[in-house]
Amino acid sequence: MNRVVGFAAIAVLWAASASLLWAQPVDRSGQSQAASAETQAPVDLTGYWVSIVGSNGWLFRMVVPQRGQYAGIPINGRARAFADAWSAAADEAAHKQCEAYGAAAIMQIPERLHVSWQDPQTLQIQTDAGMQSRLLRFQPTQAQRMAAPSRQGNSVAQWMLYRPGGAGRDSGAPRYGWLQVITTHMLPGLLRKNGVPYSAQASMTESWQYISVPDGEQLLTLTTTLTDPVYLAAPYLFNSVFQKQRDDSGWMPSPCSLEELSQ
Repeated sequence: MNRVVGFAAIAVLWAASASLLWAQPVDRSGQSQAASAETQAPVDLTGYWVSIVGSNGWLFRMVVPQRGQYAGIPINGRARAFADAWSAAADEAAHKQCEAYGAAAIMQIPERLHVSWQDPQTLQIQTDAGMQSRLLRFQPTQAQRMAAPSRQGNSVAQWMLYRPGGAGRDSGAPRYGWLQVITTHMLPGLLRKNGVPYSAQASMTESWQYISVPDGEQLLTLTTTLTDPVYLAAPYLFNSVFQKQRDDSGWMPSPCSLEELSQ
């Protein structure tokens, strides 16, 4: 994991300008409106990715923050009281250590991702940290939308597509875009492994943008906004950056743990 820290500076620079940069398009002109999410994809997100952690995120992402270290998250008094009283030992004893690996926190954990299409309308995100699996559904059924809350919640995805010059859907021009994901129906969990909570009323919007940088590296930037009327005094905004790998080297699934990270 440490070998990618050197990319942090360039990752932050490109992530900051992500709204101005677009990946090379996948030209699938002529697809009908009924085309699947897989065939509509303007970029290929499948494969293995590894976290890039810059120095500004090291304190809270590469080690477990101590009690009272809540900087960067707009928690309210109720959340602070919860975190101050929280016990890692009690959660471990109650087999609740995966509360720190829920949808609202999982993309902030230093880890590797395996992205694949479970089916033409469902993108699957597997993590080696905590061995979690997120399903991003482009056309969820009514039953899936109304399913009981779960650790990774209900994520509805949509390609945000456009053609240069305002060309029409069937113009034949290349398509560009990014992925928007809205997640609800999450079980209560932890934003950090020192007890900072989020509630079942939390909801999350993510923008996934693929960037090909000049030296040939491929980056995936996630810009996330989390709202929670129970524990947050304001929306919590954060970014995560991943670098594309050539293969599954370093992929080592490990169970949830509240112990200090050792990558």
